[in-house]
Amino acid sequence: MKGSRPEQAVLTRDTDLSKTEDTRRVIETMVDGLNDHRIDDIGEFFSQGFRWMGNQGCGTKTGLQEFQDNWQRPFQAAFSDKTCIDEARLYMGEWAAAFGRQEATHSGEFLGIAPTGKRIEIRYMDFWKVVDGKIVDNWVNVDFAHVAAQLGVDLFNGEGWEAFDRGEKTAPRPTK
Repeated sequence: MKGSRPEQAVLTRDTDLSKTEDTRRVIETMVDGLNDHRIDDIGEFFSQGFRWMGNQGCGTKTGLQEFQDNWQRPFQAAFSDKTCIDEARLYMGEWAAAFGRQEATHSGEFLGIAPTGKRIEIRYMDFWKVVDGKIVDNWVNVDFAHVAAQLGVDLFNGEGWEAFDRGEKTAPRPTK
């Protein structure tokens, strides 16, 4: 790399690898709880003050109550018959990561889109930090643009870079 290298992986630098199995247990039972559509007792897995940090459109939730009220309940209102399927999970000390999909029925309003009844796929990535048997931080990326596209709405108004992949537009190149 040219120039000074920025400090990398600060959050995981001092992870305690002896905690890997405890982290695995918390995450695996939490995902089972989400698949059981638990809301009121989900604090079994999350600390009261945990941070849920989502991408644009998802928002950021501070604390268990905000997560329940401003993520879990609206999400379950918009998508019923939901099943979470982690396609891969990684564990390292107090840290875990996963990516996968949820399969759900669009049964309530989502992003202003009236219920369609369509069965859709909701792709996501999650990164968790577990301390003393509870999730304290959760970084999340949910592919809302993909969800909207399945419901007939193009959030990019035809300007998504998939047009390059399909050969419909020519991708720009740097001037240098």
